[in-house]
Amino acid sequence: MTADFDAIVVGSGMSGGWAAKELAERGLKTLVIERGRHIEHGTDYTDFKAPWELPNLDAVPEREQVHYGGRVIAASTAHFRIKEDDHPYSVAEGKPFRWFRGYHLGGRSLMWARQSYRMSEMDFEANKKDGHGNDWPIRYADLAPWYDHVERFAGISGQAEGLPQLPDGQFQPPMELNCVEEIFRDRLHETFPTRRLTIGRCAHLTAPTAEQQALGRGPCQSRSLCSRGCSYGAYFSSLSATLPAARKTGNLTIVTDEIGHSVVYDVATGKASGVRVVDAITREHRVYTGRIIFLCASAIGSAHIMLNSRSERFPTGIANSSDMLGRNLMDHVSGLGAGGYMPGYTDQYYKGRRPNGFYIPRFRNVTEDADFVRGYGFQGGASRGDWRRGGGQAGIGAALKQDLRKPGGWSVWLAGFGEMLPNPDNRVTLHPTKVDKWGIPLLHIDCAYGKNDLKMARQANRDAVEMLQAAGFQGVNERKAEPDEPGRAIHEMGTVGMGRDPGTSVLNGFNQAHDVPNLFVTDGACMASTACQNPSLTYMAISARAAHYAAEFLKEGKI
Repeated sequence: MTADFDAIVVGSGMSGGWAAKELAERGLKTLVIERGRHIEHGTDYTDFKAPWELPNLDAVPEREQVHYGGRVIAASTAHFRIKEDDHPYSVAEGKPFRWFRGYHLGGRSLMWARQSYRMSEMDFEANKKDGHGNDWPIRYADLAPWYDHVERFAGISGQAEGLPQLPDGQFQPPMELNCVEEIFRDRLHETFPTRRLTIGRCAHLTAPTAEQQALGRGPCQSRSLCSRGCSYGAYFSSLSATLPAARKTGNLTIVTDEIGHSVVYDVATGKASGVRVVDAITREHRVYTGRIIFLCASAIGSAHIMLNSRSERFPTGIANSSDMLGRNLMDHVSGLGAGGYMPGYTDQYYKGRRPNGFYIPRFRNVTEDADFVRGYGFQGGASRGDWRRGGGQAGIGAALKQDLRKPGGWSVWLAGFGEMLPNPDNRVTLHPTKVDKWGIPLLHIDCAYGKNDLKMARQANRDAVEMLQAAGFQGVNERKAEPDEPGRAIHEMGTVGMGRDPGTSVLNGFNQAHDVPNLFVTDGACMASTACQNPSLTYMAISARAAHYAAEFLKEGKI
């Protein structure tokens, strides 16, 4: 039987877009399956809408509200968020987990914070050195050229710092720190010589290349309306960059409103033969056949599809002979840090609304010891208050209005992101009895922080307070005593982890299932550890690398 496609990619976001681009550019007829609705780049964004052009001045009636990250989402961005009542999941008692999703073409590549940092050699070696989790089957040297590749195409602005724990990359010109951030940087370095503050490395074009311009992408306008989508294509998303590049080859087919149900396994060949989907609108089932399958449906989404891919050969989910499928669910430890204000400097301001902050790379267990393993980095920013501060300010009438016409004082925030250790007991499984409205078993999540994670979080708070106070900020206070529940960082990883041993991992060093040679998983599910850096850049590099090798393996007849 002839396959419908050379390659099938499930998911159209960060990883799926890169897999589709690389496969299509290598001549493979490629199908992208997206469970959500079609989104047209630019046309379906609200970034050019003035406040008075939005319904109810961008407010949402209570009966229609969508909550995301504990906040009510504005009308201008609500169409990028799902209503959780329509897509339920269950959690273990006493173990809250927040699973944030975006079901539409482009996925969460339209919703991310765009911070783009490489993992380092110490991150890839950590599991082996301290014994937590499976040893990564790759090292930094394996991924470095692919980091180069995706950075050049995506467009990452940033400043080289020469730090071993945060490798430099192929950067476009950095955005500027403002005056208070520069003061913080200098005073921090005076007090703590091995701690470094740098401008955030973000996926925003500051000097577009000819290749980027040919895709219709332009420079960042410093509007900070990124959550609405960017019609300029200034920030990287699969809709602005990778999918258009794949479409240019003539090898790309995209279907939307098709929910990935399961991977079809052919016992005669020992390979995956296709993907079964459910039409989100009609609820009809169909199967697309392909020679290689890439799952890029998110860390939890890809595990969900694999767990539901049951057969006589794999009764607990495809490629699960190791019993590691669904295990080692991780997120970054978040909700950490502190804030304060800086007196003075009211004669200084900044230009535009920079959609980026600063970054303080990890220093614990790098240049400074700790009573825990691994470490954390800090993201933050300093700014002056605007008219919205009036919501909590005493006053009334013309005097209050006049005061709010002027900028407020300077404030700063620090948000820590720590590395959560792999733990096979943190896992996702299929609910034994409940199904969703498409008849697919609900996902059940059982995940909690360990002792090391909590110890790290408390030290991160202390470090944040200490750094702000040492730099002269006043009114410094911790953001909260305990970290947010897992999932809140929206950096979920693990569940279909890479490893060297087929007995203790699901994927090899090429993101290829040990048990099923033409099945690849390249989103956050593949991660053997989290490091403390934002992970999306690593997903991009891993996806591009795996797609390259998959195409080569197919050409050579190895799969």
